[in-house]
Amino acid sequence: MHYTMTIAGVTRDLPICKVSDDLYIGAFVIFGDVELTVATAGALLKKAPEYDYMISAEAKGIPLIHEMARQSGQNKYFLARKAPKLYMSGVFDVAVNSITTAKEQHLYLDTADAELMRGKRILIVDDVISTGESLAAIEKLVLEAGGIVAGRMAILAEGDAQERGDIIYLEKLPVFNADGTVKN
Repeated sequence: MHYTMTIAGVTRDLPICKVSDDLYIGAFVIFGDVELTVATAGALLKKAPEYDYMISAEAKGIPLIHEMARQSGQNKYFLARKAPKLYMSGVFDVAVNSITTAKEQHLYLDTADAELMRGKRILIVDDVISTGESLAAIEKLVLEAGGIVAGRMAILAEGDAQERGDIIYLEKLPVFNADGTVKN
């Protein structure tokens, strides 16, 4: 089963995947899809509020934020990492429970990045916002770093996220029943 949609002028068939017995989602993955990544990055930049830096969570947001930085001429963006790395000068973290992850995760921010964020307008970017858990975790990292949340953006808003007034997104992605029909 697939769900066909057009995003930033690019049409894709999203496989419908099981989350639970009564919840299925359209799998949206931009990894390896240069055409979709370039188109969605440009479309999001046209809607972006003023900001100093962008941040996204590892890993599906990486190609998007990289392309947004490239198109906007920025030379720096931040990543909330899924694990601390040896090269990080220090870290702090927050817990997150995402709809596409089976267990609790943590997102980590390098304290050197946090220093650069202090007092700056930070645009939070993600591929899909559904439950808002990842978004909330990134926002908590930004605020702990002393940054100011300039806005929250995603390519797609899934399910209840479509009704949120605090996010900017390109298209709505419904959730599905087991038979592939859109869940009301």
